Amino acid sequence: MKDRKLVDVIIPTYKPDGKFERLLAMLRRQTYPVHKIIIMNTEQEYWKKEYEEDERLEVHHLTKAEFDHGWTRGQAVDYSEADIIVFMTDDSVPEDERLIEQLAAGFELADNVAEVYARQLPTEDCRVIERYTRSFNYPDENQVKTLKDLDRLGIKTYFASNVCCAYDRKIYKKLGGFITKTIFNEDMIFAAGAIQAGYAVVYAAGARVVHSHNLSGREQFKRNFDLAVSQADHPEIFEGIKSESEGMRLVKNTASYLKKSGNGRFIPLLIWQSGCKYLGYRMGKRYKKLPGWVVRRCTMNGSYWTKAGD
Repeated sequence: MKDRKLVDVIIPTYKPDGKFERLLAMLRRQTYPVHKIIIMNTEQEYWKKEYEEDERLEVHHLTKAEFDHGWTRGQAVDYSEADIIVFMTDDSVPEDERLIEQLAAGFELADNVAEVYARQLPTEDCRVIERYTRSFNYPDENQVKTLKDLDRLGIKTYFASNVCCAYDRKIYKKLGGFITKTIFNEDMIFAAGAIQAGYAVVYAAGARVVHSHNLSGREQFKRNFDLAVSQADHPEIFEGIKSESEGMRLVKNTASYLKKSGNGRFIPLLIWQSGCKYLGYRMGKRYKKLPGWVVRRCTMNGSYWTKAGD
């Protein structure tokens, strides 16, 4: 097709393993061709030269101290001249050969689409609570989100995930790209800015990647602490937006699902994990009032605070 847009895939890596190898294998099988795969690898000692047998790979190495969720991805965009840039994580694996095709098609679902994010399916070893959370956050129907949805959807209006997300490169550049220094959540911060600027964010249910984690309560606490820090640092975007009510809806729906599916024994675990999430979130929103040593105990990104000079 003459009008087929050029697509590059950008993948930050750290200690890539078998999932990364499967990811590369699936990218080779895509019905919509990938022009270039740009790798931003943290710590060269963990990189295998065998990966570079794929001639489309362009590898850039950096240290752990240099890595930043926003800056690193933004730097990779400067290595690309494609029309569409697809960000993926090194542990997300395309569910089939049509991932890139479905992401590209998502830009045709509405006018002024800035980005299209994929559906995340649970891995085989995914536990029952996280499996339901995946279905809650990633339903089986497409969704187009614009500023008019903010009252109805609250914080979910801004939801998008760089686990697998395609961006119109021109719009990305026009809006200034990702924030260059952030602990986490660069994807939602960009999506919020795009929506506030009048663009649309699309969820493409047919674009599917296999990706999930079985996090402990402690890990859930730390993840939500960092999530809240990113929101506290950007009150111009997140202040006054409904957020905690969405979390409560997830908890209630999950408890109902566990009971109806004969998995009621997991409800105490749900309560524990939800409490960890909530506590982490509340502390993260108030991190500026906490001593530095407490912040470092609560975060999952210790190097961020070292760079911040906290």
